[in-house]
Amino acid sequence: MELSQIQGIADRMKENVAKVIVGKEETVELMLIALIASGHVLLEDVPGTGKTMLAKTIARSLDCTFKRIQFTPDLLPSDISGINFFNQKLSEFEFRPGPLFAHIVLADEINRATPRTQSSLLECMEERQISIDGETRALEAPFLVIATQNPVENQGTFPLPEAQLDRFLLKIPVGYPTAAQELHILQRFKQNDPLVELLPVVNRADLVAAQKHYSRVRVSDDLLKYIVTIVEMTRSHPDVAMGVSPRGSQAMLKAVQAYALIRGRDYVLPDDIKALVKPVFAHRILTRTRARSQENPAFAILEKILAQAPVPTEVALG
Repeated sequence: MELSQIQGIADRMKENVAKVIVGKEETVELMLIALIASGHVLLEDVPGTGKTMLAKTIARSLDCTFKRIQFTPDLLPSDISGINFFNQKLSEFEFRPGPLFAHIVLADEINRATPRTQSSLLECMEERQISIDGETRALEAPFLVIATQNPVENQGTFPLPEAQLDRFLLKIPVGYPTAAQELHILQRFKQNDPLVELLPVVNRADLVAAQKHYSRVRVSDDLLKYIVTIVEMTRSHPDVAMGVSPRGSQAMLKAVQAYALIRGRDYVLPDDIKALVKPVFAHRILTRTRARSQENPAFAILEKILAQAPVPTEVALG
């Protein structure tokens, strides 16, 4: 697949999503990065900010199978993975697949499910497979989990464990719209729901081809060292109890390669890494107690690290 074709996929997706979602260009671009890099996304913000609408719009823009799971405290692992049941007519066991057997899975309000159900997603998110009753079933590519969650301070929620958070390529805060954007939203939705009429603009084969291409984007050794330097600084920072894991540094590599592609380049720049440090690394940092009093302690820590980490020069990039 040519670079221009991948750019075309990104442009078509952006244009289609804009028919429903007002503003949020940066958020949409981050979602496209996850799509191309085969990564999962966690959308976080207070109720009513459009997390579910954004996830549905992305899914509708793709000619892929889509399933939505409403996470609740009584949801069981078998409810999402599927079960083997005994068919009395055939006198044999049959497998009934759960909603995880889809290309795009919307895990709505994931932090309302119990830790047991949350942890049932670990295998499918990391290895693209599900083990049920001793039998492993592969998930068809592409496989993307788009999860939404409300802040953990809300009543009736269960914080995601660090192991679960580490499986998400990006964690994206949605945020409130501006006054002008909110007025536009009211005008757009006052008669019809544009999501109902939205048609897919990217087919499955093209998306899979783009996912195979992104790893060819060139990343110099200097930029790899720049990523490692930032990661090591998170591990030694006095306000950090647990820094970014090796999985996190690999996630950054994948994300910046996809980011360069949708920007029309086959090489990565230092600014690409800077732009993605927060969405890739912030949810992978466990801050100490004294740092948690800040509104976004991980963001503040990463900003300080970026200011201190030596940036590769243009000469070094070669």
